[in-house]
Amino acid sequence: MDPKLLELLVCPVTKGPLTYDRERQELVSRSARLAYPVRDGIPVLLENEARTLSDEELEG
Repeated sequence: MDPKLLELLVCPVTKGPLTYDRERQELVSRSARLAYPVRDGIPVLLENEARTLSDEELEG
């Protein structure tokens, strides 16, 4: 994930920052408790495509 691109992207739900989880290939919005998939290097920032983060994931 290009760091410059990551600086520009925000969560579509909260407009808050996203962090990149390289291992899971996801962009994580802690404030929205959502993880958006990155498919073939392209972030899919659609709420209906995101998965909800568990309490354990938010604590870690």
